[in-house]
Parts: sequence; C-alpha cells; structure tokens
Amino acid sequence: MVKGYIFDYGGTLDTGGQHWGKVIWHAYEHQQVPVNEEQFREAYVHAERTLGKNPIIKPDFTFYKTIETKIRIQLEYLQQQAPLSPLTSYLLPLTSYLYSLTCEETARSREVLLQLKQHYPMVLVSNFYGNIATVLKEFKLDGIFGSIIESAVVGVRKPNPLIFTLGVEALHLNPEEVVVVGDSMDKDIIPASKAGCHTIWFKGEGWTNDPVDESAADYVITALNQIIDLI
Repeated sequence: MVKGYIFDYGGTLDTGGQHWGKVIWHAYEHQQVPVNEEQFREAYVHAERTLGKNPIIKPDFTFYKTIETKIRIQLEYLQQQAPLSPLTSYLLPLTSYLYSLTCEETARSREVLLQLKQHYPMVLVSNFYGNIATVLKEFKLDGIFGSIIESAVVGVRKPNPLIFTLGVEALHLNPEEVVVVGDSMDKDIIPASKAGCHTIWFKGEGWTNDPVDESAADYVITALNQIIDLI
C-alpha cells in the first residue's frame, strides 16, 4: 500500500519529463542560434562538467541566475569555436525564453503536487547544486515537501540508490510503501527500484533517441497529472 511519494526535480517538475539538454537545444532552435545540434551538445556537456567541478552556483542563486549561468558557459564555449559569430548576444533571449517555459511548467506541476499533498507526505530527491531551496521558493513549490534530499548537501548523487534510501527514511516509511517519480530511467527508476521502492517513469524526450526498456518501471506516464488517475 502506497503511503508516500518521492519526486525528482530537474526534468520532472520543471520540464514536463523532457531532458534539460533537449529543452535548451529547442530554445537554441527557437531563438535561431547559428549552431548545429552536435556543436550544442558539446557545449552543453562542457557546461555541465564545469558546474559539476566548480562551486559556481551558490545557495542563493535563483533558477533565473542558474540557467543564465549555464547558458553563458555554453555560449562562451561556442564563441571560442566561432569567434566571428556574435553568439554571446543570445544570452538574454535564451535565458528569458527558458525561464518563461519553466515558470509555466512548474505552475502546472504545483497544481498536481498540491492535490497529492492532501493525501500523502512527499519528499524531494534531486541531483542539484545546493540552491534547490531557493529555486523551490522562486516557483512557489516551497512548503510542499516534508524534506529535501539534495545531492550537493548530502554528498550522494543519483544513480546511487542510497540517495533514495535517504528519501524513504525522511518519510519514516518502508521502501515498499513509497513511490518514486522521475524522468530518468537510469538515474531515477532503476536505482529507486534497487532501493525497494515502487516507481513511476515520467516519459518525455530524452537526451538520446536510444530505445528504453519501459518494463523497469511499475507505471509510465506522459503528463504529471496522470498520477492523480493512478491513485
């Protein structure tokens, strides 16, 4: 019997199940940034590695400042490859466009979470930079989760199943009483299953087009509000 929920954040509550790399690439397309997808992917990976190795994102960084920082690092990398192109001029248009999309998506997620909160305790488990509390408050998602398990704070990152065990412990439940909701099969669903939890895979556009074995998840949804039907 399900008694509590664990939610992923990035790619689940803020993009509608889409991988952030794809979301940003589509923003590049929308803003007609003159780079191809292969060039973008290199810049995206470079930025993620840079942020992973260096404490650039501070605890008080809003999401706007976080995404602006990511895009700036990407564009600076791309600018080095094409010095004659005014790529850094796309920083504000890209940031504003992505921020608007995220505001809309998190507002939809908030409605679903508030419905669930009437019946279940919930915990957030996220690989993030140490500023997730600031971001949740920015999008009016603060106060919804009883606890926040953030990788930068607890020192454990997905796909280590231990981070989900920490979430279960925060709920004061047994693993078999908990459902984990996430967009990543490798980082959410499979390790959560190893931790003994039930799982709901939020299926969206992934970083690659490789086929995914959906049987690893107990349930598959394509919109967050489908969880309400499941309960």
